[in-house]
Amino acid sequence: MESVESPWFQVRAATAEDIPTLLDLWESVAAEGRWIGTEVPIAREARASRWKTTYFDSDAGCMFVAATTKGIVASAGVQNDRGLVDLGMLVERRHRREGIGSQLLQACIDWAERARAHKMILQVWPHNEAAIRLYEKFGFEREGYRRAHYRRKTGELWDVVEMGLVLGDVARENG
Repeated sequence: MESVESPWFQVRAATAEDIPTLLDLWESVAAEGRWIGTEVPIAREARASRWKTTYFDSDAGCMFVAATTKGIVASAGVQNDRGLVDLGMLVERRHRREGIGSQLLQACIDWAERARAHKMILQVWPHNEAAIRLYEKFGFEREGYRRAHYRRKTGELWDVVEMGLVLGDVARENG
């Protein structure tokens, strides 16, 4: 993928050298306890190994980052399983609502289309209304709602919204 630049950040494919910084970013968002399924403390070595296998050693996945002059401030990962691309994304707290999520999401959609995938899927917490609006802006639809689906470390059970985006020719054929 070619990198995408705005006046103050660049979206590019991540490299294995980015993993330590990505782990720090992941941990900072996880510490907020509201936006991603991962909770602190994170198993850094296990996650780094999984990312290396999923995103850097395989053509079936890719991770994108948004970087400013001060470093990586957001990431999005996509993994293709027989044409069904699973998406996960996060943005550092101080850089939310600045257009970074849109640029990352577009990079992921472009990657999925180049991979000839037929659909993208994701899960999002129902209280993450800003993320849901972003996904809907790009054509994702709410496809399901799972009650009490994820157990948090506190014992709470959180619901999840399942969303999907039918891609390319499949969307046109079924549209």
